[in-house]
Amino acid sequence: MSGNKLRIGIIGCGGIATNKHLPALRKLDSLCEVVAFCDIVKERAEKAAAEFGAPKAKVYVEYERLLKDKTIDVIHVLTPNVFHAPITVAALEAGKHVMCEKPMAHSYADAMKMLEASKRTGKKLTIGYQNRFREDVQTLRQAVDSGYLGDIYFAKAHALRRRAVPTWGVFPNKALQGGGPLIDIGTHALDVTLWMMGNYKPASVQGSVFWKMADQFEGNLFGPWDPKTYEVEDSAFGFIKMENGATIFLESSWVLNTTDAKEAATTLCGTKGGAEIRGAMGSPYRLILNTAKFGKLIDEEPVAGGGVAYFQGGSGDPGDIEARQWIEAVANNKEPLVKPEEAIVVTRILEAIYRSQETGKVVEF
Repeated sequence: MSGNKLRIGIIGCGGIATNKHLPALRKLDSLCEVVAFCDIVKERAEKAAAEFGAPKAKVYVEYERLLKDKTIDVIHVLTPNVFHAPITVAALEAGKHVMCEKPMAHSYADAMKMLEASKRTGKKLTIGYQNRFREDVQTLRQAVDSGYLGDIYFAKAHALRRRAVPTWGVFPNKALQGGGPLIDIGTHALDVTLWMMGNYKPASVQGSVFWKMADQFEGNLFGPWDPKTYEVEDSAFGFIKMENGATIFLESSWVLNTTDAKEAATTLCGTKGGAEIRGAMGSPYRLILNTAKFGKLIDEEPVAGGGVAYFQGGSGDPGDIEARQWIEAVANNKEPLVKPEEAIVVTRILEAIYRSQETGKVVEF
């Protein structure tokens, strides 16, 4: 730490770095400074350093060299999914705290290596599930904590797009990403749902994965993609049963013929009440609570505004709140909101959905 500022290194300077993490960190210039940038494309790192870096920020193409800088306190791992684990483990072992973008890893085994490295080194590790910091999600969490829903025994995790396949970067590349919409946006919906349920003990998973729409690019929000290089699934669905019998249905797709698009959304059904978050890419989120009162069925929609239960002060943008919460957790030696012990369960379930499709069997833990 230089003076009172944490020194941060960025590994991976693509879109998630320049559109989410670096703009958020720049707003925290009284708490931290970004002093090192690494990317396999040197020009990307140089451009990010010029726009977001501290004076004399260093640029690397090999992350191993960056990690040798003992003055760096925190690393943000913002690379394609398959590199999350090796870089995170190396950073933790180099004595750095790590923010790793979602998903935690492309496999449960790799995620376990990350969790074990965090525990072994005593360094903090968090995963980039910024949707937890949305106002509607925070309000729903307060409703859950208050007992409004009672015992949540059934839920749906929604991550459905009608035609919004990302056509940039490595999203369609199975070797680098490990999967498609399930691991990309299904991961957010499942994280929010599990966090609301407070249940991280899956018993079994059954999955259906489809490769049906690789050449159906007409009307795609981000323009046509090349079917020849589209290697991942277009949709995936999972039926998840928890140890206590609670059940979750997970739906994810980048391209599905449906008019009911929902993303990073959840439906919760409890013994006392229920809740539904509605919203998708480009549309505002709505939280609708439901219960029975006065002999009638009641729907309640909270008015926007108010505080955030797990964070005090700062911007209302989820990425900004996530960054401040993380930096303050490191600076003040507190636990970050998104814990690796929770994120690893998301990865384990997603992997089981893929495995269930491959084997044609229910995956039991």
